[in-house]
Amino acid sequence: METHNITIVGGSGIVGREFLKILDEQNVPVGKVRILATQRSAGTEIFFRDQKIIVEETNPEKFNENDEVVFLTATSDVSQQIAPIAKKHGSFVIDDSSAYRMDPQVPLVIPEVNASDLEWHQGIVSQPNCTTTPLVLALAPVHKENPLQHIVVSTYQALAGAGGAALKGLRSETKAALEGESKPSGVQPREIAFNAIPQIDIFAENNSTKEELKMLNETRKILSSPDIAINATCVRIPTFFGHALSIWAKFTHPIEPNKAREQIQSMSGISVQDDVKNEIYPTPLDAAGIDDVLVGRIRQGNSNNELMLWAVTDSIRKGAATNVLQIIQEASKRGLIRRR
Repeated sequence: METHNITIVGGSGIVGREFLKILDEQNVPVGKVRILATQRSAGTEIFFRDQKIIVEETNPEKFNENDEVVFLTATSDVSQQIAPIAKKHGSFVIDDSSAYRMDPQVPLVIPEVNASDLEWHQGIVSQPNCTTTPLVLALAPVHKENPLQHIVVSTYQALAGAGGAALKGLRSETKAALEGESKPSGVQPREIAFNAIPQIDIFAENNSTKEELKMLNETRKILSSPDIAINATCVRIPTFFGHALSIWAKFTHPIEPNKAREQIQSMSGISVQDDVKNEIYPTPLDAAGIDDVLVGRIRQGNSNNELMLWAVTDSIRKGAATNVLQIIQEASKRGLIRRR
């Protein structure tokens, strides 16, 4: 990858800090790194390699032609304000919010699945929701040869996906619960310690949550398959890192589990852990801190067209920061990032 200046908007948050950590872990060459955040975080110091970076307050005047790559990991409102400005300066913009995911002019990219979509970007690239990514990665290699017809997925999502405040809330609620007290932190719709909450994001008109609708719409867009039927139920559980998915999938033609296992294992970014005789299968703890999506419990459904499986991923890494880095690397390789 060529060396690029990178500006991270929302860089003082959990995803921004993990992105810096991954850059360091992988020894990725970078030029100047800038970190922008809210007024509350402005002025704080973040250390990256041997460099002390002073967090700046985000505002439109901060952006110029030196921002070769702009990574937005903030709210949708911030993305809608900043992305067009950065694009106007010629920056390659990657947005981690839902602001542009369903915009037909904006590619929605998982590099292992649809990297070629980067070729038609017009300055802004979006990345999927943190549960869409493992769902698509696990099913794409089978879908490529045997088209999907219907997916039913239930997610069990860690608090990291809701940000640093949610992690603090889980700690405080758990401590209180272990002392026999109930002290809701207010970071979730209901008390989360030792609980499971079947609501992530707000409810839409059809009584699905927006998180569930994201999985439907984003999966169809990434796979260029608008007719796949998708039913999702998204649940927040009291774990810190690692989203888990229970997946039922129906394909056009019969699918043999051993062949599906081989296809899934061949997918870059996937690690199959599936030996039920020895009780080997992945858990959220296994996924925490790694980049691969882990897949297990691969088995036949009630008909020979059906496949059932279990997938887990670190929502902050492959669900967010790692996927962004891979987008940058792929775009750089294809010569899609403007040089100063």
